[in-house]
Amino acid sequence: MTLRLEIVTPEKLAYSDDVDSVVCPGVEGELGILPHHAPLLTTLGYGELRIRKDGREEYFAIAGGFLQVRPDKVVVMAETADMASEIDLQKAHAARAEAERALEAGFVEPADLSMARAQLQRALLRIRVAERRHREGPRQRG
Repeated sequence: MTLRLEIVTPEKLAYSDDVDSVVCPGVEGELGILPHHAPLLTTLGYGELRIRKDGREEYFAIAGGFLQVRPDKVVVMAETADMASEIDLQKAHAARAEAERALEAGFVEPADLSMARAQLQRALLRIRVAERRHREGPRQRG
């Protein structure tokens, strides 16, 4: 038994396929979704989204958004969604360094400080997800 999963961002449809299960980073902890899950609408936090399909796991770095579980499918509407295998570690490390420099420089506007913190959080998440993927490789479950 599978469920339809769609991961969408403002820029693109990041993923669409039938999967065995999904684990999402909710704002109050992880949410596991299996086929026939009760309908649900909730807010997502920053974290790792895990997909299990045919004994394999795939990972996405998810930054905020919403999760909607419907009878016919699960829709993840995220601000950003980066598949671990597509994250460029060099770019993620460069983004981290840039955000850290910005935070050290100080700010006049609170909005600028919030934006720099969000950029640092997103860079650290992408690094963590990509490094796990590179270290472990695609996971087989059986």
